Amino acid sequence: MQRRMAGGLLALALIAGPAAAELDLTGAWGQKMHEDRLDRGGGPDIGDFTGLPINDAALLRAQTWDANKWSVPEHQCAPHPADYGPHGPAHIQIWTTTDPNSFKVIAYHIMLGWMNPVRTIWLDGRPHPSPNAPHTWEGFSTGVWDGDTLIVKTTHLKEGWIRRNGIPRSANGKLTEFLIRHDNVLTWVSAVDDPVYLTEPYVRSWNWVLAPGLWINPYTCAARVEVERPQGFVAHWLPPGMNPMLKEFSDKTGFPMQVTNGGAAQLYPEYQLELKKLLPAQLPQWGEPPSPF
Repeated sequence: MQRRMAGGLLALALIAGPAAAELDLTGAWGQKMHEDRLDRGGGPDIGDFTGLPINDAALLRAQTWDANKWSVPEHQCAPHPADYGPHGPAHIQIWTTTDPNSFKVIAYHIMLGWMNPVRTIWLDGRPHPSPNAPHTWEGFSTGVWDGDTLIVKTTHLKEGWIRRNGIPRSANGKLTEFLIRHDNVLTWVSAVDDPVYLTEPYVRSWNWVLAPGLWINPYTCAARVEVERPQGFVAHWLPPGMNPMLKEFSDKTGFPMQVTNGGAAQLYPEYQLELKKLLPAQLPQWGEPPSPF
């Protein structure tokens, strides 16, 4: 009798619950801003591309970019693309679609507070569409569980940006994400691959804390003429080198533009040796504390 009861309880447990490694990601999550706070709040300096694995094409786009772009009505209500959205100021709400018979999770849906974009991450094994399928701000995402980590692959993204000072991400870019829950903390790791503008994957991470009482308000956006522009206006600094603000970050920090222009080499410890050659003598050498006098 006891054996039959134990066997029945085991069978019920296997039928009723998800795989032990899969975690519940649903709920309202409040964003922590302790990583890259200045970059995610007021935004980075013009000309600060330090530590970004960008190529010459991306640098050219950034150096000719003009923030007046956002004053043009057709750009005012553009949401953050999927790869940048978590980086912006945004609490999140996560819910699921489940199979009505098996109750298995078919998809996760993630809404961000900024502009209220909603991403769908399909977990039912469906393939990604043809490369010729439409590209959107949120792209097409599929996910699989690896232990207690949800791995998400996203394609079909519209051209977007990886930093709010002109660094672009092309429509050929692909996104790989890792969503990891530790108790009431959600860690979200993102890696962007872009054969057009990046020489290596660009990796970021963010954290949220479970906030059951959090309510995300609707974000309504209506484009309007905020600044009078001539018909056909396109914000730009052309020809390259015309933007007088590009040197401001270099002048403020004392780093030569050879450093502030970024590049994948800056991601590695060996670059400290190169910095020692490039830094002006009056600046403290890399790894040395500044003088108190």
